[in-house]
Amino acid sequence: MTFAKASEIYTDILAQIATVEPRVAGAISQELADQRASLKLIASENYASLTTLLTMGNWLSDKYAEGTVGHRFYAGCQNIDVVESVAEEHARELFGAEHAYAQPHSGIDANLVAYWAILQHRIESPTLERLGAKTVNDLSEQDWEDLRREFNKQRVMGMSLDAGGHLTHGFRPNISGKMFQQHSYGTDPATGLIDYAALERDAKEFKPLIIVAGYSAYPRRVNFAKMKEIADSVGATLFVDMAHFAGLVAGKVFTGEEDPVPYADVVATTTHKSLRGPRGGLVMCKHEYADAVDKGCPMVLGGPLGHVMAAKAVALAEARQESFRVYAQNVADNAKALAEGLMRRGVNLVTGGTDNHLCLLDVQSFGLTGRQAESALLDSGIVTNRNSIPRDPNGAWYTSGVRIGTPALTSRGFGVDEFDRVAELIVQVLSATTPAPTSSGAPGKAKYVIADGVADRTKAECAELLDGFPLYPGLTL
Repeated sequence: MTFAKASEIYTDILAQIATVEPRVAGAISQELADQRASLKLIASENYASLTTLLTMGNWLSDKYAEGTVGHRFYAGCQNIDVVESVAEEHARELFGAEHAYAQPHSGIDANLVAYWAILQHRIESPTLERLGAKTVNDLSEQDWEDLRREFNKQRVMGMSLDAGGHLTHGFRPNISGKMFQQHSYGTDPATGLIDYAALERDAKEFKPLIIVAGYSAYPRRVNFAKMKEIADSVGATLFVDMAHFAGLVAGKVFTGEEDPVPYADVVATTTHKSLRGPRGGLVMCKHEYADAVDKGCPMVLGGPLGHVMAAKAVALAEARQESFRVYAQNVADNAKALAEGLMRRGVNLVTGGTDNHLCLLDVQSFGLTGRQAESALLDSGIVTNRNSIPRDPNGAWYTSGVRIGTPALTSRGFGVDEFDRVAELIVQVLSATTPAPTSSGAPGKAKYVIADGVADRTKAECAELLDGFPLYPGLTL
C-alpha cells in the first residue's frame, strides 16, 4: 500500500466518523499528532503497521463466534474460521509452538486462559477421571464442592512486582491473587538479577502448582531451561508470560535457553508491545494442554473478536519476514546504546544495564520520585512510565524508578546514535528537575519544578530529532 493511498483512506474514514461524532474523530486525529510529536519510550508501546490497523476496521466484528475453528455455537462462522486458523498457523510457525489459541482479547485475558487451562488439566480432569465423570455436570453437589475446594487451595509463584513482575502473576489487585495462594520470588539484592538457587529453594518449600516466569520491568534475559528444571523438580507447571518480550523471541534475538517456547508448558503473550501487532492476546502450549486452552471461550472469555484476530494474523505474518528479525535485533542493540548513554552520564540503572528491550532508571540520585521524573519528562516531550524498583522505598504509586524501552522509536527508524541523543535529553530534564516543597516545607513526592526554559528547549530538541524519522510518512490528516 502506498502512503498516499493510506492517507486518502484514513482521511475518508475520519471524515465519515466526524459526520456522526466529531469529538471522536478529533481525538483520533489528535492522538496521531501527539504520537508524532513525542519521544515514545514506554517499553510496552509500539506502532502497528498501517496494514494491521486497517485490518481491524471491518465487518468481521459483526459476528458471534463462540467455540473453536469448525466447532462454533453460531452458524455462518466460516470466515472467522479462516482468519483464526491463519492467525494460529502463523503463531505456531513463528514461535515453534505445538498449539496456539488466538482468541484472548488482551494479555490479562491470555493469562487467565492459561491459569484456568492449567487448573483444568492438572486438577479438574484427574478428578473427573477418578470419579468416572465425563464433565463437571456429572458430579454430585458434594463432588463439585470438593472440586471447588481443590481449585481454591492451589499455589502459584511469580516474580515480585518490585523486581519486575506483573500484577497478573498472583497479586491481590488482580484476579490471579484471589484465585491462588501466592508466593513471590525476587532478585539478588547485590545484582538485581534473578537468583535461581534461591528461587529453587523457595519452590521446594512452597510447592506451587504453577511457576510463572516472565516480567514487565526486568531488564535482563531469563534462563528458561533453568526455570523448567526448577518447575519439574517440584512437580509444577511452568507458565511463561512473554507479553513484554515476545518480539525478541519472534525476531530470534532470544534463542536457545532464552527462548521460552521449547521449555514452557504454557506461554501467553500480547500481540502488541514488541511484537508490533494489534492490541490482543495469544496463548501457546504443549499438546497436552491444548484441549483445556481451547475452552478459553466461554470459560473466561467472551465471544472472539474476529476483526482483531484478522489483524493478529496480518501482524504475525509480518513478524515472519526477515525484516522483522532485523527490527528485533535493532531493538536490543538500541536498548544497549540507550543504557550505555545513560550510565555514561551518571544515571543509575537497575542491574547496571540491559540485554533486552528496556531499561529501568533509579531516579533517587536526582532527588526525585518516579512520579516526578515521569511528569517532568512528559512536560518535555518524552513519554515514559514510572515503575517500582527492587525494595522500592516509595512504594508502587510514587515509585523510585522510570521504565523506558526502545521498540516504538526503533519502529520509527532510530538507531544507536539517536538513542544516545535520547539519553542526553533524559538526563538534561532530570538534572533540571527538583521536588516542589509541600505546605510543611518538606520535599513532596508528586510535585516538581523544572528549571526555566528546559522543558521548552527539550521539546524543541525532541521535535528536531523526530523530524528525521516521520511516523506514518505521507499520512496527512
